[in-house]
Amino acid sequence: MRLGGDEFAVLLGDADHDQAAAVAVKLCQVLAEPFTLEDIAVHSSVSIGIALFPDDGLDLNTLLRKADVAMYKAKVSKNGHHVYGGADDTDFATRLQTVDELRKALTDNQLVVYYQPKIDLRTGEVHDVEALVRWDHPTRGLLYPDAFLDLIEEAGLMRALTRVVLEIALDQAAAWNADGLPLTVAVNLSASSLVDTGLPDEVAAMLADRDLPQGALQLEITEEFLMADRARARSILTRLRCHGIQISIDDFGTGYSSLSYLRDLPVDELKLDRSFIFPMADDARAAALVASTIALAHSLGLRMVAEGVENDITYAELKSLGCDQAQGYYMSRPVPADELEHWLSTWRATDRATAIAQRPPPQPSADGPAKPGGPEADDAPLARSS
Repeated sequence: MRLGGDEFAVLLGDADHDQAAAVAVKLCQVLAEPFTLEDIAVHSSVSIGIALFPDDGLDLNTLLRKADVAMYKAKVSKNGHHVYGGADDTDFATRLQTVDELRKALTDNQLVVYYQPKIDLRTGEVHDVEALVRWDHPTRGLLYPDAFLDLIEEAGLMRALTRVVLEIALDQAAAWNADGLPLTVAVNLSASSLVDTGLPDEVAAMLADRDLPQGALQLEITEEFLMADRARARSILTRLRCHGIQISIDDFGTGYSSLSYLRDLPVDELKLDRSFIFPMADDARAAALVASTIALAHSLGLRMVAEGVENDITYAELKSLGCDQAQGYYMSRPVPADELEHWLSTWRATDRATAIAQRPPPQPSADGPAKPGGPEADDAPLARSS
C-alpha cells in the first residue's frame, strides 16, 4: 500500500522477527537491480523499517509510527532495514518531529532564500548571484541548511524542496528583471534531484511562466552526480542546456574522479572549492594549484569561480591569475533580496578600483567564524547550500 510520496507499507501475516527481516533483505536486493527508463539505466535503493504486532503496538497507527522510526534508523545506518527497538524512540522522536515540521514548512512559506553575489574580477560588476535556502522556523529562528538538509534527503522531501527553492528564486529573478536588474540566479541541486527525468521540462516551464530570458538560471551540481551515472548525467544536462540553463560544477577539485567528464558533458562553469582558496595567501604551492586549475578551465572554454574568498590578498591574487569570478564573505555574505539590492547600489556607487580595499573585514555572526567549513559551509547541494 502506498502511504504517500515514495513511502509504502507492507503487511506480513503471521511473520516473526526473522521472517520479516528476511523479506526486507529480499526486497532490498530486488529493488537494487537496475531498470531502464526512457533509455536510461536507473538505480534505486530502499530503506525498510519493521514493527511487530503485538510487541510494538496494538493498533495500526502505533505500528506505522514505530515502523517509521525504524525506517529512519535504517536510512542513517545504511543497512537497508532495521527492526524497531525500544531505544529507537529516544534517538529518533526528535528527528520525526522535525520531519513533520519540515513537511509543514514546505507548504507554509517558512522556507526563505538568501542571495550571495559573484563578483566579475575583471570589471567588478555583478551579473550573477547564488540562491541559498534557509528555514525560518517558527520557534527555533533562522536555520541554516546543515540543520535540516540531511533530514530532507532522508524523508524523501528533496524533490519538493527543490521545487520550492526554484519557485522562490525564479520569482525573485523575474522581479529583478522587471526592475531592470537582470541577474542570473544559481540554485544548488542534489544528486537525488537530478535523477528526476522530468526536471528539465519542469524547470523550462518555470522559466517560461515568468517570461525569463535564456541564461537567467544556473544549476550548480557536484561531481558526485556526474560520476555516479555518466550516461544519465549527459542526457539530463543536455536537455537542461537545450532550455538555455547554465550548468556549474560546485566544489570542483574535491571529488575522486576523472577529468574526462569535462570533455564529455555540457558544462559552463567550474567553482573551485574554498579548501583550495583559503591557503592561497600563505602557501605558494596552493596558489600554483589554483593558477593551473584556472588555466585548465580556460583551455576548455569554461568560466572559473573562486568561492570562499575571505581577504583582500586572496581577492587580488585571484584577479591577477585571471580567475573570472569571486564569491565570499569578504565581499558579501548571503543576504535577503532587499539587502542584496542595497548592497548592489552601494557597490555600484563605489569606485570599483578601490572598493575591496575599503571594505571592512567580515564580523563574526551566527554563521560562525570565517574559515573553511565555517560561515560558507552551508552551500550544501540542495544540497548542499554559502
